[in-house]
Amino acid sequence: MSELHFKYVRIQGKELARNTMYAKGVFSMCWQLLQNGTMSESDANHFREIDSWFAEHLPWPPQCKNQEPVVCWFKTSNSEEMLLKIKPALILLEKYQHPYYLVFTNDPGEIVYEDEYQIAAKVDVKLQIEEIQEPWFSE
Repeated sequence: MSELHFKYVRIQGKELARNTMYAKGVFSMCWQLLQNGTMSESDANHFREIDSWFAEHLPWPPQCKNQEPVVCWFKTSNSEEMLLKIKPALILLEKYQHPYYLVFTNDPGEIVYEDEYQIAAKVDVKLQIEEIQEPWFSE
């Protein structure tokens, strides 16, 4: 199989964000652990430092500020620094046994924001529930 190339990567969990009905991102998951008292005080302070670095170095898309139904993705082409800086947050998620996934895509949906390191794409908040496919075998 040839090497796969993806434009975008997202770190997300199992739980859904209320405004998007899409999997929560790494920052939301860590803030949840901090706010519900799961993290120790030193780990909470460590995460606040991580979050502060990102607040200073990574623009906050206006759509996110307005809590619009968007999902943010890191660009894979130049996100090495961002992914290196987010790694301590992933270590915290692992420490507190909070599952997360790295999701790669070339088609995140309609892009409504873009900067040097990330994009924000619209989320279609209408849930589409489809019937289960009939089994291919006879009973």
